[in-house]
Amino acid sequence: MAPRAVGATHMPHNGRIVRIALGISYLGTHYHGWQSQPSGQTVQDRLESALSAFATVPLATLCAGRTDAGVHGLMQVVHFDTDLQREAFSWVRGTNRFLPPDMAVQWAQAVPDAFHARASALARRYAYLLLESPVRPSVDAGRVGWTFRPLDGDAMRQAARHLIGTHDFTSFRASACQALSPVKQLTRLDITRKGAYWRFDFEANAFLHHMIRNIMGSLVQIGQGLLPPGAMAEVLAARDRDAAAPTFAPDGLYFLGPRYGPAWGLPERTSAYDWIE
Repeated sequence: MAPRAVGATHMPHNGRIVRIALGISYLGTHYHGWQSQPSGQTVQDRLESALSAFATVPLATLCAGRTDAGVHGLMQVVHFDTDLQREAFSWVRGTNRFLPPDMAVQWAQAVPDAFHARASALARRYAYLLLESPVRPSVDAGRVGWTFRPLDGDAMRQAARHLIGTHDFTSFRASACQALSPVKQLTRLDITRKGAYWRFDFEANAFLHHMIRNIMGSLVQIGQGLLPPGAMAEVLAARDRDAAAPTFAPDGLYFLGPRYGPAWGLPERTSAYDWIE
């Protein structure tokens, strides 16, 4: 039997269905990705278990974008429908009581019935953090990618420019990808460096399965001088997964969250953003 939830007293079912949106942050290292699996060891499974324990009734969620095993989320957005009356702060604090330490609800907000965490998103944002060091990660293991060879930032930025715009990204698409079309619009790919750490910021209307990690593999090869910057245009034009580099590690990939229109009034960031700045 589920423990009695904080904030559940004197808040009965009222019969009126409301839609709630949540912003979730999580460290993906110990999870088998976002989407529910029989093992129960996914972010969605843990979140829905906590929500159901708090609400004392089963609750199912829909998310803005699924993440792979080992990928982190700074502001995954989900929505669910319920006839329970709860204040926003109660959804946050009450659900967090039942979540593991590497996962937390950052905010909660009632939204109109027309809102859909995935379909209402105008764009999605990711960041990849990469350590350039002759020594492998230690205190940041699982939280950053790693290259022991020096990288040429200018070469990678030249290569990145070939990817901006609307393209067929088949060369960077996983074989298991279920997207209806490989054509996506990449609006941002910024590359910056702070000390030994590189940061790659991606924004697009949507991403294919493994698209960012496959792009990262090619960018790192170009940064290491193994390929010229112009090779990125050739890989893109090939529309063949075999033309691109191997899939890069998931460790340094962070889902920053979706972008929604201002009319929904939802937060655009969480405090976790400051941690990776």
